[in-house]
Amino acid sequence: MKAIVVTEPAAGTAGMTLTERPDPDTARLASLDGANYGDVVVEVHASGFTGDELEWPSTWVDRLGRDRTPSIPGHELAGVVTSLGYGTAGLSVGQRVFGLTDWTRDGTLAQYVVVEARNLAPLPGDIDFTVGASVAMTGLTAWQGLFEHGHFFVGQSVLVHGAAGAVGSMAAQLAREAGAYVIGTGRAAHRQSALDFGAHEFVDLDNDTLEDVGGVDFVFDVFGGDIGAQSARLVRGGGTFVTVTGPPEVRPADGQAVDFVVVSDRAQLGEIARRVQEGRLRTHIGQIANLDDAVAAFNPARKLNGKTIIRMQ
Repeated sequence: MKAIVVTEPAAGTAGMTLTERPDPDTARLASLDGANYGDVVVEVHASGFTGDELEWPSTWVDRLGRDRTPSIPGHELAGVVTSLGYGTAGLSVGQRVFGLTDWTRDGTLAQYVVVEARNLAPLPGDIDFTVGASVAMTGLTAWQGLFEHGHFFVGQSVLVHGAAGAVGSMAAQLAREAGAYVIGTGRAAHRQSALDFGAHEFVDLDNDTLEDVGGVDFVFDVFGGDIGAQSARLVRGGGTFVTVTGPPEVRPADGQAVDFVVVSDRAQLGEIARRVQEGRLRTHIGQIANLDDAVAAFNPARKLNGKTIIRMQ
């Protein structure tokens, strides 16, 4: 199969190459000490990629800290199940699916991938593969940050950073639908997009100051750094600061701070797919490229807003 591989952490996206790798085989893998019990092979039709994953230790080493390069990056996918490993339940050969792969396994920037069946959910036939791949990580991150870790409740004011971006646009839509007053942030050029994705008002991070927002009940942070620190200070008593950028340096004076790593969840993926079907949740795809052009598409100098999706077929 064709696949994108990386070998040197310091090289970033410049170290990506398109090459040939062996096709995966769940039957063979599952027979090795039961380590891959419950896997499926998926023919990948579309894959997402998060640039930060080249900085994650799990891209380069396995769970025991052993080097696993050359590794295949990418953890977001939509495709079709082609074979089942031992102990697989809930999926069938030929079924359309979407979801996330394990962080320490070879990923989805390939024509085929081995995935734990529990990390996948059925993808309805009226949702395009590109959309399915684009909402897997972004939708789950927004869902889990708001409802599972942040325990959002109706009537709260929510400051959503990057409200026109891949994750922030999901968080803005879900929060507004759930009854929040949403304040989105981003660059000036993203104002209308953030409003279209559900923000009631917009803060231009180039020209406005966060302090002008006043207090909020909930912050959904995707930036970290100084912006995250400033935002934590805006949280009202009893409020919540949720970030996906790692342990926060500054925490609310009288509230909780939560950082988390997204995990795949079949039930939550189903809720996300249902909202997409009903037109209640829109994904923000910045560009679509094919596998042969994937390396060029990931060039960080392009600075596109929205998710980059790679189509395999």
